[in-house]
Amino acid sequence: MRSGAYKADLLASLVVFLVALPLCVGVAMASGVPAELGLLTGIVGGLVAGALPGSSLQVSGPAAGLTVLVHEAVGAYGVGALGVLVFLAGLLQLGLGALRLGRWFRAVSVAVVQGMLAGIGLILVVGQVYALGDATAPGTGLGKITGLVSLPGRADPVALAVGGVTLAVLVLWPRWRGGARAVPAPLVAVAAAAALTGVFDLDVRRVEVRGLLEAVRVLDIGQFGRLTEPGVIGTVVAFALIASAESLFSAAAVDRLHRGPRTDYDRELMSQGVGNTVCGLLGALPMTAVIVRSSANVRAGARTKASRVLHGAWLLLFTVVVPGVLELIPVAALAGLLVHAGCKLVPVREVRATWRGHRGEVVVLAVTAGAIVFGNLFEGVLVGLALAVAKTAWETSQVQVETAEGPDGALVVRVLGHVTFLRLPKLLDALEALPGDRAVRLELGGARHLDLACAAALEGWAAARGQGATATSSSTT
Repeated sequence: MRSGAYKADLLASLVVFLVALPLCVGVAMASGVPAELGLLTGIVGGLVAGALPGSSLQVSGPAAGLTVLVHEAVGAYGVGALGVLVFLAGLLQLGLGALRLGRWFRAVSVAVVQGMLAGIGLILVVGQVYALGDATAPGTGLGKITGLVSLPGRADPVALAVGGVTLAVLVLWPRWRGGARAVPAPLVAVAAAAALTGVFDLDVRRVEVRGLLEAVRVLDIGQFGRLTEPGVIGTVVAFALIASAESLFSAAAVDRLHRGPRTDYDRELMSQGVGNTVCGLLGALPMTAVIVRSSANVRAGARTKASRVLHGAWLLLFTVVVPGVLELIPVAALAGLLVHAGCKLVPVREVRATWRGHRGEVVVLAVTAGAIVFGNLFEGVLVGLALAVAKTAWETSQVQVETAEGPDGALVVRVLGHVTFLRLPKLLDALEALPGDRAVRLELGGARHLDLACAAALEGWAAARGQGATATSSSTT
């Protein structure tokens, strides 16, 4: 590797480290686990997943997209069970990659993915609004929404001010292009909030640090007994599928940002599986490829995977050498960081563009997001997938009924398209509207597909008309 590439990767790794540091801590706090576990996942994402093949420039670590699911899992099964859940999710990802199923994640409806991210973003925003004011959030999505009415009376105005400063910096700093290129906005925002809190000795809640080794929870074999509990297997599958989908969609986005080698989706899925297996062994958070860090890596000029490996090394060095610096960070600042991240997960611009030509996709997105907000993440995604499949089935089952005069004086009715039960009412309406005193010859040769329900209904219609109706499929194959 040329010295220029070494320098580019070194500088890019520092930029990614500065972006990843506050995000790792913030995601951990929002997930209801110690801050060190978020940093540990970032370290594994760099040193382990970053060194493996797949996508050369995307960066892995704890992601806001899994925050809601992790928080639910920790609340239901405890922090001690987190290692087993993540470990098994990693093994499942390895299996999916070995079966070469990585490419199939690209077949998932974009509306479902966007709806999933929008639902997560909305829950993240609503939940972290409470943390902005050092207030305790209700446990359910609906409770968080209804609780907003009483939040102003419970929120600490000082903490709200700190969180407000953080949000303001996150919004305004990127407008100064020179400054944004030199120092990433998340670092500036959190540093400004920490400085403001320290200089004025503000009485707000701050991050608690125990040390990396104390936070590590080596995989407890006894926790495998939790697999018999209801919902555990579903949580593992949700971890694996959502982390895989987010990683591979991120890879597709990162590939559009650079001209280097394209992503091998199956290898990338296996790399993510190895990373999550290691995270599970250490009791850390699950990891995914993260578009915020990945895009920062590309924009900073990274050439090879060395930049993402080095970013993991910087996280490890920081956590070991100066962990006490984290205790200067106000929780409200991290909440502001996550509110900003949650807002960016809601695809407002994409919805506006899609609404003009594909309103059905927007409906799928909205229903998926709503099911996640008012239910849970796993069920919301299943609802979205089912609706997307139903929408596709409805759109593809187009039936056209043509009527013409036959040479023998009979009415010739040609049925064209995909004749399925979804279009059966339309078909029967057209047939029943035919004159009862005319002979009818029904031609089904133009039907590309005829399901059992429609075949039985057509037979019943022909029998009801008596000898005046005949059916044939000889016109086309």
